[in-house]
Amino acid sequence: MHENVEHPELVPHWQAVAAGKPVDWRKVFAGYRSQVDWPGAHVWRELSAAFPQAKVVHTVRPEDIWWSSFSRTIGKLGATYRQMPLPPHIKDMLDAAYEMIEKQTFNSKMADREKALEAYNLRTRQVRDAIPPERLLVFDVAEGWEPLCRFLNVPVPGTPFPHRNLRADFWEVLGGEPN
Repeated sequence: MHENVEHPELVPHWQAVAAGKPVDWRKVFAGYRSQVDWPGAHVWRELSAAFPQAKVVHTVRPEDIWWSSFSRTIGKLGATYRQMPLPPHIKDMLDAAYEMIEKQTFNSKMADREKALEAYNLRTRQVRDAIPPERLLVFDVAEGWEPLCRFLNVPVPGTPFPHRNLRADFWEVLGGEPN
């Protein structure tokens, strides 16, 4: 999502995805080696088919931790962004993102904890069922470098595992958290 904020030329790709139109994934990801989080997470099936050699890291968290984070970031943004003073390309990107997230993934039930958790758990089951085990790591970032590096067949760095995407980081890119 951060890339789409910084690169307005990417927004039309995601508007097409949200509208159910085909896109050229090689063009969308030209110049990139990986994809993290939304909006690409929405099209995990399409991306795993378009890039059949790519490994898939599906992150999970304990439900209470996931819900706490989700409801105070993505969920709150979905309920407030339409009233926020945002540049047009960011508003357009958020319109597309919330079509994918709120309507298509959470069936317009993002504010309902139990329904949101059902969607969250369903997605994990779908990914586990669809992606061959040799291509898939179901990963909790609390596990640190070891399982991730082993899966990617790279050495474990000598630095602490990064801790990004904190709530403050999430809101900073949008000019601050709304009240």
